[in-house]
Amino acid sequence: MIAFLYPGQASQYVGMMKDLTAAFPLATEMLEQANAIFDFDLRDVCFNGPEENLKQTYITQPAIFVHSCIATALLAVKGIRPNCVAGHSLGEYSALVAAGALDFTDALELVKIRGEAMQKAGEIQPGTMAALIGMEDEDAVKLTNAASAAGVVIPANYNSPGQIVISGSIEGVNKAVELASEFGAKRAVPLVVGGAFHSPLMESAGAPLKEAILNTKFRNATVPVYSNVRAEPVTNAEEIKELLELQLTSPVLWAQSMNNMVRDGAEDFYEVGPQRVLAGLLRRIDRTKRVKGVDTVEDFDNLNG
Repeated sequence: MIAFLYPGQASQYVGMMKDLTAAFPLATEMLEQANAIFDFDLRDVCFNGPEENLKQTYITQPAIFVHSCIATALLAVKGIRPNCVAGHSLGEYSALVAAGALDFTDALELVKIRGEAMQKAGEIQPGTMAALIGMEDEDAVKLTNAASAAGVVIPANYNSPGQIVISGSIEGVNKAVELASEFGAKRAVPLVVGGAFHSPLMESAGAPLKEAILNTKFRNATVPVYSNVRAEPVTNAEEIKELLELQLTSPVLWAQSMNNMVRDGAEDFYEVGPQRVLAGLLRRIDRTKRVKGVDTVEDFDNLNG
């Protein structure tokens, strides 16, 4: 069984997609199609930066999404298709395109609205995130419960054994970082992000995204999609829509999703899109599984080797 994994925010880098568009006309066509819907030059920011612009949520999300969808299309040309898919946060939209539940252009419109809404929510209610290293899941819950007296803070991403990301108000996250060692964390690392993603502070982004999801045509997925919210496979279109609405303010159950993919028979994993973040997480979750990154022309050339 082949599993495709799709990265989320923070996987972007200046120069992304540049070599793919130089080598593959299909990549150029898809990027031009995407560029047409934005009031900024997505192509130019991806190719040339500056990095500070590329880090803006409303730019980051479509950049990673388009890159991932291009890589998926190029894999399909080579005859490589998934038997199951999963995407980390934003990556779930790329996964839904790969699974046939959403058209590329429809999903891109949703990603545009999502990125803009999340950027605005981060400005309305400033928040932050931090990574907890070497901590058990249940201890992270105890920590955030203790720190919540200072402000909103919850576990947001269960990335791998010993790596949990927390999210919330600046006061709440800072308090959790301060208390982390008392609850068993080896390290607590503040993250530079544009908001308190996957926390209640993203609720203001929910209304425009929910409306857009309701007005978008979804199909039943042709392969199972392991949802962030439940970590279990889903194919029903209506269920996919419901879970996508919940995803914005719910924790990302990534480690649980990977374990369930393995449980269900996934053997060969491809990280489809920029960087190798998810490949690193998978190695910490299950070292027996093979994982290949599919990002650049060199990666595609290596698939032939």
